[in-house]
Amino acid sequence: MSRDTKPLPVFSNMAPPWLKLLFRFMFGIMITFSLCPELQGSQGNDIDSCENLRLGQYLCAPPEINDATQEPEGCKDLVAWVECKPAPNVTCLLGNGTKVKFSGEEVGFNKSIPCRNVSGYSYKVAVALSLFLGWLGADRFYLGYPALGLLKFCTVGFCGIGSLVDFMLIAMQIVGPSDGSDYIVDYYGARLVHLTITNETYRRTQLSL
Repeated sequence: MSRDTKPLPVFSNMAPPWLKLLFRFMFGIMITFSLCPELQGSQGNDIDSCENLRLGQYLCAPPEINDATQEPEGCKDLVAWVECKPAPNVTCLLGNGTKVKFSGEEVGFNKSIPCRNVSGYSYKVAVALSLFLGWLGADRFYLGYPALGLLKFCTVGFCGIGSLVDFMLIAMQIVGPSDGSDYIVDYYGARLVHLTITNETYRRTQLSL
C-alpha cells in the first residue's frame, strides 16, 4: 500500500509578507550595484575644492604688513589676500579642477582677510596733538576740521572743556579723520572695534534665573 507524499513547503509560501518585501529590496540593491559599479564607494571618493577645507585642515601664512599704512600688502576695497597651505596628506581640488595630494608645503588656495582704509592720519599723532595742543585746536586742524579748530583756538579749547571732550573722543577713536578713513594704528597693536546694534543684529534670548 503506497502512501501519498506531499510536496515540501516552499520558502515563498512560508515567509511572511514583510520578509518577502525585504528580500526583494535587498535583491534589487545588489542588482543595481552589480550593473553600476561606479556607484560603489562614490560617497567616500568625493573630493571637494581646497577653498572648502575646514579649520584645522589648512594653515594660512601671516600677512605682509606695509610699514607706512600698517595694513596688509595689496589691500584693496577693504580686502587683502594671504596664501594658505593644506595640511599633509589632504587631497582637494585646485581652482582649475586638478586633484592634488598635499605634503604641507604647497600653496593650495588664497584666503581673503579684512583690512582698513587709511589715508595717512596717525592715531598716535592725533592723540598727542589733542593732549598737548588741543586747547589751540591743533588736533582738529590735523584731522581736517579747520572750522572747529579755529573755534577752539579762539575760545582756548572752549575754556578747556572742549579740549577734554575732544581728547576722550579721539582716544576712543570715535572722532576720526574728516575724509572717513581710519587711523594708522599698529597692525598688531591695540585697536578698538566699535560694536553697534542694528535691526540685523542677532539678539540671543536671555535666560531667566
